[in-house]
This record gives sequence, structure tokens and C-alpha cells, in this order.
Amino acid sequence: MNETMIKINNLSKEYKMFANKKDRLVEAMFPTKIKKHSTFKALDGLNLEIKKGEVVGILGKNGAGKSTLLKIVTGVVIPTNGEISINGKVSSLLELGAAFNPDLTGLENIYQHGQVMGLSNERIEEKKQEIIDFADIGDHLYQPVKTYSSGMFARLAFACAINVEPDILIVDEVLSVGDMAFQLKCFKKFEQFKKEGKTILFVSHSVGDILKNCTRAIILEQGKKIYDGDIKDGVEKYKKIMVGIADDETSEEKEEENTTSIVSSSEENLDDWKHNFVQNPNITEYGDKRAEVIDYGMFDLKNRPINAFDNNDEIILKSKIKFNQDVSDPIFTMTVKDFQGTTLAGTNTDIEKVLTGDYKKGDIVVVEFKQKIPLTAGKYTLSFSCTKYNLQGELEVLNRKYDALLIDVITTKNAVGIIRLNSNISIKKFSKN
Repeated sequence: MNETMIKINNLSKEYKMFANKKDRLVEAMFPTKIKKHSTFKALDGLNLEIKKGEVVGILGKNGAGKSTLLKIVTGVVIPTNGEISINGKVSSLLELGAAFNPDLTGLENIYQHGQVMGLSNERIEEKKQEIIDFADIGDHLYQPVKTYSSGMFARLAFACAINVEPDILIVDEVLSVGDMAFQLKCFKKFEQFKKEGKTILFVSHSVGDILKNCTRAIILEQGKKIYDGDIKDGVEKYKKIMVGIADDETSEEKEEENTTSIVSSSEENLDDWKHNFVQNPNITEYGDKRAEVIDYGMFDLKNRPINAFDNNDEIILKSKIKFNQDVSDPIFTMTVKDFQGTTLAGTNTDIEKVLTGDYKKGDIVVVEFKQKIPLTAGKYTLSFSCTKYNLQGELEVLNRKYDALLIDVITTKNAVGIIRLNSNISIKKFSKN
């Protein structure tokens, strides 16, 4: 497993940037005399060595150079400077179906793709049925690809790319295509490649997928490698980068006994939080607006905004409420839902037996829920609200913001269902005499 599969030395890729088409034309006409372009460095002096059997997760903001690196590894893009050596056959899941001819049938494209990948006709014949079974598009296989739906096209393209027995697999945000049954096949094939010791380069914005699948993390920023090492530490660094937190930032952790705390406006920085998070553009809001949820967010124990968290970590959910009228004994709430709208977990100050008190018009309150949320890895939404009971015991909604934030739960431990269980398991064997 110490065999080097990919070695990159001082690799750079530059692109010319023109302000308009006229400047591009003028420079093309007088290339030695007139310079009208600026230079964008997609990759800048990158050094990298990847061994056989490593599953490397490549992280970075949009424009960091991730896709450029993968395209150079696959031979689609030629570097400006530097050297790259590849040891073995590369299969790419970057641009599915890029080698397909839309006028050929699906079956004909299987042969064409195999030839492009360097397979002999005999080997294509051996792999053909496996590809057909994996794609599972029925009689559409014998129709021109240009008649396919986007889903059928993706299924056939993925099946061709994944079934050519590569030494190195390149995956860029396309591991899950098609319906749920086909996605399951994709992930099973991916797991098979890992067990076979294939070398995999994996790009994803989902830190949960990176944590689950990879053995090593690389972070790119402005074309440079800024981190290369342990997967969990790499994900933590990436999450800080995404919310603009430097590694050396520190703050004292607050140790609190209560699940919920309420802070007055004079004790809390009232800067906007929402801009730090992935907000839902289709938020659902209603209520009589006697009080209004004006801000909300999710934070780690050092009070740093986070968009993702490990389901074994304690976090803080905050909401900021402004009172437009005098209100007594309001109830402050938080709820976690899945993307199908099912409520999975939640609590409020009434359930937690926290006395909230009286508020005057113009008051602002910050409510903190400090807790673990042991859901299995996936994407969820957070909701916040302010309600109260009237004198008749009826619940009144002052303001609800449902599905306000989109969050990502990650894990280092797989689970069954939707709840992570931390079980202590003992096994006793009784030998038969």
C-alpha cells in the first residue's frame, strides 16, 4: 500500500481573464505587442503525493482549485507549470457522459466509452452486462441517448464510469445520482472500491460524506494547499474556514447547568447572525407579531457560528426575539425537522420549566438552547418561534419561523434509523461441554 499512485510537483494552472470580447480579439491579433488580460491562478505551486489505497477528501471554497486539480489528474486540463505522474488507469466521475455521442444508442455508447477508457473489445464484452444491469434503464438502452431523460443519462454514464475497474477513481459531487435505489447501488460500489484498495480522490461540500468515506483530508485555498492530514482535524479546519474563523481564535467556554438560558439585550452582542448560515429561501413564517424572531443561529461551545456539527458534540442554538408589544410569560422554542417536514426533535422553555418573565415593547431577548442533537448524519432544518398561552389556556403564536436554517449533521459512527444510540455492548460466550 506504499506504492505512489499520484505524484504532483510544483503544479500550477493559470487562466487568462479578459474584461470583454474586444480585449480578447485585440490580444489575439497582436499577441507579442499588446497585453489585455489579467491572470487567474487556479492552482499555485501545488505539491502532493497520494499512495495506493488512500481515500483523499479534497475540501475548499468554490474557486479554491478543487475541480481544476481533478481535471488535471484526469488529463482533461493541461497544467501551465509543474509535473504530474499517474500510476494506473484513471476513471472519472467529473462530467458524466462527456464522451457519449447523443446520436448513438445507449448500448453503442457503452462500447464507445470502453474504447475511450482503453479497454479491448473482449474486455468490453465481459463488462457489458454488468454495466447494463447497473444502469437498469430497460429498453431505453437501444434508443439514441439524445432521447433520454437526465436521470437515465446519468444512470448509464455512471454505470459506464464505475465499471471499468480503475486503479484511481475521481469523484466530484456526483456519487449520488438517480433515485434512492440507484444511489444505494452507487454507494455500495464505492464501498467495494474502498475495500479493494483503490485510490480515490473525493470532492464534496458535504463534510458528512468526507468524514464517512475518506482517510485523509486536503484543503485548498486560492490554489494553494493549506492543510494535508487527519480527516477529522481537516473537517474542523474547513468548517472554520467556511464561517471565517481563524485557527488561533480562542474564547472561554461557558459551563452552564441549564439546558436553556435567556440573556437580556444589554448582555449580548446584537450583530446579525443569520448571514453566517445557510438560510432557507422558502422559510415559512406566521403569527400575530406581538413578538418577532429577528435572528437565529447555531454555534459551538466557543460561541463560533457553525453550519455542521458532529452528532456527539454539544452545541448552542440561539434565537433573538424583539417584542413589539408588552408580553408576559412567552414560550421560546426550537425544532429540528427533516426535508420531508417531519418533526424529529425539539423543546421549549415551557417543557424545560424555565420561567421567562415579563417583557415591554422594544425589549430584545436572546434565548440559548445548549444540548446534543443525536440524529444520524444528514441534512435537516432548524425552526425557531415565540408563543404563549392566553388566559383560556389556548396556545397563541406570536411568531414562528419554520425551516429557517439548513444544517448538516455529521458523524464518526454509523447508525440505524434516525437516532444515534451510544450503546455499551457486552458479549458472553458459553461453550458447549
